[in-house]
Amino acid sequence: MTNEETISVLNDLIEVSKDGEREFQDCAEDVTDPELLNFFTEKSQQCSRGAEMLQEQVRRLGGEPETEGSFAGAAHRMWVNLKSAITGADKTAILKECERGEQYAVEAYEKALQEDLPPDIREMVEMQHHAVVANMERVHTLLQGQMQQ
Repeated sequence: MTNEETISVLNDLIEVSKDGEREFQDCAEDVTDPELLNFFTEKSQQCSRGAEMLQEQVRRLGGEPETEGSFAGAAHRMWVNLKSAITGADKTAILKECERGEQYAVEAYEKALQEDLPPDIREMVEMQHHAVVANMERVHTLLQGQMQQ
């Protein structure tokens, strides 16, 4: 895999991480439940740190790292904000949209891991992939708990 191809894969993941950062931040703004507020805030910060790690690798490879999320992520957030306004920031609706966003992130990381990444970068991407899967599973658990209430 060339440097340029690796940079492209990393920049795609930076966009995904920035999308996650913003999505979790938006979700934190829409909830009053302290547990969810803490969870969303912590995960937003985790996504931010993940993006910074990816950006550092892009710079190390001589590339220009992405600094924003994707258009698809922005469209998804706009839909979440509209839906939250209509449903009154219902916890179940917020968690469903968050789960959808995390599923997208898991798929993006799995796609990146199909590439022939350099070993040190693969290790970092695998670590972040595990964190994204854990986020999705936690959101799913929170959603199931909310739906049983």
